[in-house]
Amino acid sequence: MSKKRILVVEDDKHLSKLIKYNMEKAGFDCITAPTGEIALKTLDRQPVDLIILDIMLPKMDGLQVCKQIKQDKKLAAIPIIMLTARGEEIDRIVGFELGADDYIVKPFSVRELVLRIKAILKRNKKEKIPQNILTADKLTIDISRHKVIAHKKEVELTLIEFKLLVLLMQRKGRVQSRDSLLNDVWDISSEVTTRTVDTHVKRLRQKLGKVGNLIETVRGIGYRFSDKE
Repeated sequence: MSKKRILVVEDDKHLSKLIKYNMEKAGFDCITAPTGEIALKTLDRQPVDLIILDIMLPKMDGLQVCKQIKQDKKLAAIPIIMLTARGEEIDRIVGFELGADDYIVKPFSVRELVLRIKAILKRNKKEKIPQNILTADKLTIDISRHKVIAHKKEVELTLIEFKLLVLLMQRKGRVQSRDSLLNDVWDISSEVTTRTVDTHVKRLRQKLGKVGNLIETVRGIGYRFSDKE
């Protein structure tokens, strides 16, 4: 089995070497890039399985790099962990809205970083397998039959509620901002606002009963379907 390749985009040479050492110790193949520009050129030359991306980079910052990666169809599926000394809520919101999968604030535990990387790669491997049946706790969705079962009872959902639930379950454990949900579920229009998302989530939770609690609110950002078994 080939090793998963990690790209570390970090301008701090000492930290970059430290991360690379620990990634290789954990069994990954690791390459580094000191700037966003070099990182993008590297991605053109060789595929990677995950990117650790510092926000505070010279010239092109990490948010710009993240945006450019997610706008490229060939690169968009690569998971990104944002790494930064800035821990303000607005930075996390922007990072998630641009498509980042996770966010770690410096100083951080290298062990925690490795565990998060493994969790994301494991989750992505599952997502690549087409799934017509989604399950979590006492909730089952049969996508092809457009059927939802909660606590052994069928739940009647509107088309939007069904699309919203499926999307959240398919992205289990990943924070979805209200804006991204509008884009992916509603195909956003000028008449639709983020308040619409909150209203539909509330109704969805009510219809699902106790398993509705699996849809977690991430304050100031949006929602996440719990990945706790």
